[in-house]
Order: sequence, then structure tokens, then C-alpha cells
Amino acid sequence: MIIATAGHVDHGKTKLVEALSGIDTDRLPEEKQRGLTIDLGFAYVPQPGGGVLGFVDVPGHEKFIRNMVAGVTAIDFALVVVAADDGPMPQTREHLAILDLLGVRHGAVAITKADAVGGARIKEVEIAVRELLHGSGLAAAQMFALSAQTGAGVAALKAHLEQAAADLSAMPPSGNFRLAIDRVFSLTGAGLVVTGSVHSGQAALGDRLLLSPSGAEVRVRTIHVHDQKAEHARQGVRAAFNLAGPGARKSAIRRGDWLVHPDAHATSRRIDARIRVLPGEVKALKHETNAHLHLGALEAPCRIAILEGREIAPGESALVQIISERPITVHARDRLILRDQSARRTVAGGQVIDPFGPERGRARETRLAILQAMSGATPAAVLAALLPLSPGGLDLARFQLATNLSTAESATLFAEADMVMAGNATSLAGMAPDHWERLRAGIVAGLAEWHETNPETLGPNEFELRRGFAERPLSQLFNAAILELIERGDVRRAGTILHLPAHKAELAAVDHDLWRRIEPLMQAGELRPPVLWEIAPVLKIEVEKVERVLKRAAALGLAVQVTKNRFFLPAAVNRLAEIAEELAGESEDGLFLAAAYRDRSGIGRNLTIELLEYFDRTGLTQRHGPARRILGSAAALFGRFGKKD
Repeated sequence: MIIATAGHVDHGKTKLVEALSGIDTDRLPEEKQRGLTIDLGFAYVPQPGGGVLGFVDVPGHEKFIRNMVAGVTAIDFALVVVAADDGPMPQTREHLAILDLLGVRHGAVAITKADAVGGARIKEVEIAVRELLHGSGLAAAQMFALSAQTGAGVAALKAHLEQAAADLSAMPPSGNFRLAIDRVFSLTGAGLVVTGSVHSGQAALGDRLLLSPSGAEVRVRTIHVHDQKAEHARQGVRAAFNLAGPGARKSAIRRGDWLVHPDAHATSRRIDARIRVLPGEVKALKHETNAHLHLGALEAPCRIAILEGREIAPGESALVQIISERPITVHARDRLILRDQSARRTVAGGQVIDPFGPERGRARETRLAILQAMSGATPAAVLAALLPLSPGGLDLARFQLATNLSTAESATLFAEADMVMAGNATSLAGMAPDHWERLRAGIVAGLAEWHETNPETLGPNEFELRRGFAERPLSQLFNAAILELIERGDVRRAGTILHLPAHKAELAAVDHDLWRRIEPLMQAGELRPPVLWEIAPVLKIEVEKVERVLKRAAALGLAVQVTKNRFFLPAAVNRLAEIAEELAGESEDGLFLAAAYRDRSGIGRNLTIELLEYFDRTGLTQRHGPARRILGSAAALFGRFGKKD
């Protein structure tokens, strides 16, 4: 069980931890010299049953609140320390407010220096503390009057902590591994070490992890859990990781970064959350207020945009978007604290709803409805509420990342949900059944409208057809719906062109004759067909005439225009799309680089760039940093071997 102290400066937190554990947690020379806790201190007491009481001693001075917040995230139990002579003081109140905003529900109160006052004074302090705790998660916390100096009452508190540890059964690890880094240092002979609280999942020796938000890759050399060597570290413990690898550079890591499983690497600057302003605030929190965000061990300047109204009154809650000055790592349901711009007082706190808040439309009615749906207690409840609100489909890969579901957890959740799924592991999308039915009907209706408006063409390509939807469907679902309609015979394909079975269109005779001369040249070029200015002199005709015929051929699905000057045969585009699918399928993360595509296809660097940009536009691929991932299906977008279905 991880226990964090809380309370005003000089109320005896460090002395109490030493009395309970035998360890002086003030480790810095400056702390020894000043007799003042500045940074986090740690002590671990093994239990007879095999467990550990882990103490995180936090500073009580108002100047070091940022260190205090870093120490009380992901704890099991709060030990609130109040001196009997002083009673509750400003940092007592602020620490208690922070614990409540972070959702801490288990704790005890130690009334220290009881040997210096009488029983009447102790009773007064107990009443004052009980009033402070009223209405909070620690309202029922048991109180212990004691003296760390004489030892009186310490044994009773320790017995209570041991019983609480026995009663608090450890939660099974869930989600992907995440450790909030609160210390980073180098050890002679060992190298880089980071320490922190494990918020979710578990990691083992030899695992390859990422430092987030930088994305640098590291390898786990050794692990210490509660100061003992371990094979793995799991959710709910404090751990130290000795790291190696290309990203293991002390200068590139700071408190507030995360050590995560690659699937938990979720960075953002816009966080949608629900926050509550502390009742003790004198003024309402205004829209666009500058503040300091505390999340995990992070502290970052930020701006608060209120999504419901223009201000939040003291004691009230509302939806907000928090815009961080720098990229941070965050997931849904993470707890956060907001302090004022000068970082002198805590003003609000709450919980992350969506770690990927939009820049535009953040306060629209539809967006607020989505945030209400995302406020569900569990990922299953959130998914069930979101699907009806997502007529264009739901990006399940993004949902999995935002909620930090492991691959196994998401597979189980998605299989049990009432939805249609399409795509692959890295670009999975889902849609409610009624939206799916409307999508298929909309495709048929869209083609009918196209034929009526453009009778001289065979039909639109998939990109043009999808663009006509008011609520544009996700490409994975759109691809899947078209494939299903083609298999049912409701829609036909000619190359990249889609049309209804009854609709016909043909080249005029003069264009048909010229096309028959152009087609062999394109076939001879295979995956690198000639451009317009290469075709024209061979046929001894003007470039403009070649372009006109090729555009008309493209409108009938006989050719595909990839760039302004280059057209492909459908079979060639299909093969080039399959190469992209093959490269993505061969990589562990589903990503491939343009250089790998150039080498596999043999079409050269410039054409590779042009072609991949075309695949991005059509929905086959999506940029992901320097790489690309597959979104659609080659067969769905370009037809099987370029033949009519």
C-alpha cells in the first residue's frame, strides 16, 4: 500500500514517517541543513504477510506544492498530519483540497505533538479537522493523537495502517503500462534510472518501452519495486527502472514525463475535462484563464477554455478544454489539479474526459453531447453511449489509445459491443447498426443522384462519393460498405469508378480509337506508365488531346489520374496499393516508410511521393509522422486487379 503524507510545513510529517518506518526521508543536504522537506522522500516497511507499506513524504511548504502534487498521484492512502499546537493551517486546507480533487478516498489523520498540549486542545483540533473533512472523500478518516518524539500513539497508527493495507486488496493490473516519472538520475556502473508511481499495467525486465511525450525508445535493464530487486513492476507500486537504449539520456527526461508501453504513447496539447472550482475561491473562474496544470508528476503552464458558459462559480463544476503550452502525455480518466497563474494556490481540479480535444467546434452542442457520453464510468459505458452519437462511425483505434486499453481488453470490449467493425488493428473503426444501414442506403442514393446530374460519366470514385455525405463516414467503414454492396450486386465498379448496375456510359468513337492507341503504352509502362508529354510524341498528337482522352477514360474507370500529368491503368494502381498493404502487414506497428515503398515498388523517389499522397487523398493510407499506416482496402478502393465487379 502506498501512503502519502499531507499537511502544513513543520507539523511533523517527516518525523512521523521516521517513527513509523525507522527511515529519515529527508535525503537532500539542503533539507538536512534547513530542517525542511523540499522534495519527495520515500520509506518502505516490509510486512510479515509479504506486502509493503510504502511512504511518500511530501513537502508542506507552499513553495513546494508542485512536489507535493507529484507525490500524491496514484496513491492508495493519505496520512494527513496536523500539529496539535497549531491546528489546521493554510497548507492543511490546500493539501486536503488537492487530495479530494484527486479522488483519494482512504486515509487517516495524525494529530502530532500531542505531548505538548492538553486533552482539551486535542479535542478542539479533532473537531476542526473533522469540519475540514466534511463532504470530502476522507470524511470518515480515523484520527490518532500521538507524539513522534516520545512514541506515544505511534504503534496504534501503525497497526491501523497495517490493517488498512490488508483490507485494501490490490487491483489487478489493467491497461498498458504507465509510470509517472518523478525522479531521474544516473548511477555509477548502472546508468540512467527513473522512478515513479505505476498508474496502470505492468512491465518486466527486457521490455522495450517509450519515454513519453518524446517517444524515445528504451529497454528495461533492471527493476526495483519498493527498494527491492524485482522481475516486474505492476499497477499500484512505486518502482525504479534502470534503462538502456538510444533514448536513455538523462538530459532528455524531466519530471512529469512518462515511461510507457508503446501502445500508451498518447500525446496532446488540448485536453477536454470536467473540473470543479474549490468552494473557497473568492471569484468565479473565467473563460481563457491562465493557470498551471498538474497531472501525474507533471507541472505545465496552460490556458482554461470553459465550454459551458463563460465562468465557473466557486463550488461548481463544468466542462472545459485545457490547452497546455507544451505536448504532454495523458489518458481519459486521469486526475488533474489546476493552480493559479502565479502557482501560489490551488483553484480547481477534476478528471480528463478526452485527451484529444478538438481545436474547432469544441463548445458546439454536438461536441458537448459527446463529452457527456464520454464521461461514463467505464470504457464499455462510454463506447455504448458514443456509438449512437457517431453517424460517421467511431475511430476505435483512437478510442483504445485514449482510454489506454490493452490489446486483449479492447478485443474483448469491441467483440461484445453492438456495432459493425471495419479496418485493421491499427485503424479499426466501428459503427452502430442503424447508422450502418443508413450508410449503405446513402451510398446507393448518392450514386443515383450522381448519375442524374452527370449522365455523361460512368460514376464517381470513392473519394468523390464520400465527400457528398453531410456526416462524412470514416474511410474504413465506407470501404467496407461499398464492398458489401458490390458483393450483393447493388453497386458495380470499373477501376476506381463506382456506378449502379443499370447505368451505362461509353467513350465517343473518336476518343475510343485514340484510347486504343494509348492503352498499350500504359500497359508497357507497368507500374511506371509514361506521363502525358511522353505519350504525345510517340503517337504524334498534341499533349492536350492525350490529356482530354485520358480524363474521359478516367471518368469511365478505364484509367486513374494520380497526378496532373500521369494516369495509370486500374490494375497498376491496384498492384501499387497492394504493395502498401504488404509493407504495412510486414511491420510490427503497421507502419511503413516512403523509402521502403520506393525500394519495393521500384518506381523511383518522386513518383513514390506523388503516389503515396494520392493514396492519402483516397483514404487508403494515412500519414503518421514520417511513416504511413493503412486505413482502407486496396480491393475496396481500386477493384480486384482493376477488373469490373
